[in-house]
Amino acid sequence: MTASLDRSVRVGKDVVFRELEGEAVILNLETGTYFGLDTVGTRIWQFCRDHGSLRSVWQAMQREFDAPAEELQADLLAFVDELSSRGLVTLQ
Repeated sequence: MTASLDRSVRVGKDVVFRELEGEAVILNLETGTYFGLDTVGTRIWQFCRDHGSLRSVWQAMQREFDAPAEELQADLLAFVDELSSRGLVTLQ
């Protein structure tokens, strides 16, 4: 399943997130899969966790980041596709 702005993202019950000084790690306790995030990735993860709707996440990113909307959309969808392929989020 591929991410699009019309979808929502859900964090799995076995997935934990730990932040330290703006960077973070996401870990799936069931599979042992982990993923490191830089400061921008950490912020996008927080938006995904808080908003769920990828369109809402994209809109929040536009308010926070100084980048073209199309670039933010492409980055968001690639990020979510990567997390989904690793079993860290589920697309709905």
